[in-house]
Amino acid sequence: MQKLSKGSTFTHAELAEIDKKHYLHPTTPPKAHYLSGPPTIFSEGRGVYLKDLQGKERIDGVSMLWNVNLGYGNEELAEAAKQQMLKLSYSSSFSGQSNEPAILLAQKVASMAPGDLNVCFFTSGGSESNDTAFKLARFYWKVKGKPERTKIISLDQSFHGVTVGATSATGIEGFQKFTTSNAPNFLKAAAHTVEAELGDKTDPNYTRSIRGTIEAEGADTIAAVIIEPIQGAGGVRFPPTGYIQAVRKLCDEYGILMIADEVICGFGRTGKIFGVNHWNVVPDFLCVAKGISSGYAHLGAVIMREHVREAFVQSDEMMFHGFTYSGHPVACAVGLKTIEMIDRDNIVENSRMRGEELLRGLQYLEKNHKHVTKVRGLGLLAGIELFRDPESGIPFDPSEHAAAQYTDICMELGLQLRYFDWKGTNTVALAPPLIITSEQVEEIISRMDKALKRFEEQI
Repeated sequence: MQKLSKGSTFTHAELAEIDKKHYLHPTTPPKAHYLSGPPTIFSEGRGVYLKDLQGKERIDGVSMLWNVNLGYGNEELAEAAKQQMLKLSYSSSFSGQSNEPAILLAQKVASMAPGDLNVCFFTSGGSESNDTAFKLARFYWKVKGKPERTKIISLDQSFHGVTVGATSATGIEGFQKFTTSNAPNFLKAAAHTVEAELGDKTDPNYTRSIRGTIEAEGADTIAAVIIEPIQGAGGVRFPPTGYIQAVRKLCDEYGILMIADEVICGFGRTGKIFGVNHWNVVPDFLCVAKGISSGYAHLGAVIMREHVREAFVQSDEMMFHGFTYSGHPVACAVGLKTIEMIDRDNIVENSRMRGEELLRGLQYLEKNHKHVTKVRGLGLLAGIELFRDPESGIPFDPSEHAAAQYTDICMELGLQLRYFDWKGTNTVALAPPLIITSEQVEEIISRMDKALKRFEEQI
């Protein structure tokens, strides 16, 4: 294990008091946080390891928020940011102005994307990327003379971000209910209904499928359908065979734009450069963030097909959309260096091979621990579920918070994982940095194994 340096001059307790008073945290219960403060204050990271202010080291088994793909403390990425800051710290992309890193990153991303996904619009992150795709899809239909096509269809248990539009597309109940009003013209469909999307009206989910929703609403009102190749925050949910292709075929049938949310899957996470590559599908918009900069800079992008850009350039109308940091030169310089390292260091292939090892390890845990079931993985994106009795399909009672208990034990044993307990499920997610070694994969499985033994004693 790489040794980390000493850390902050503040104690955990001192910073926790300041944090409670002055820092409102995202996706955190405000009352509980105000009373208890942050459970962890990170101080340092190196490679796949993290250290907190109390001196505890752990393996980051989820790349923090699925995004630190090249690990912590990468000197090349830091140097790329430094040199660009010294050369040109900021320039606007408004009114047609540009800068070299943004231009070269757009070209590089286009060269990597499948099909004719050749044009980039830069954002500061995933929520902005998805919001941008929604607006551009509606703008597309406006310039095509069909402004009535405004509705966006997304899936149950999907997660697309937390801006107003992205929240409105998100299919996780808590995010939907957080505010008293969401954006109009967002529709939810049942996820992963292959036969229904292919036209089988006997499917019990047909009415709520994407196809059924299109038929009920009228195709001439639908702007786009958005899907995640693999649902991340919804519980690491994998699509059944043929599903992604069925959605592409359905969108083509009705002339609807297809948006692929690759914020988690993109840039090697699944063992291919983009998730859709596993299914040989080319969406009309491909939204990315996270892995494009390995979390070292605020950066996202919407990659669009040629026919979309061609529609835009036929219009004389101003595109009244953009962010202060669209095409930020420092972020784009970090993005360029990230992609250079992904190519140079065979990161995608490492993700594929280490992912196979991780999956075998999880299958070993399933075989040897009675509460582990539904093991799945593709590249370094994987999940397991915890059941009271997997053979009989009996889940843990929600009051037991089984997945939360288990991940707490993992933390005590020096392994950071994430859990999701939507609708009574107990999913544990894994998505370690793509630079992980075979030995470190073995260490993750070893710590999970020890944690499961403790969990079984407690439960």
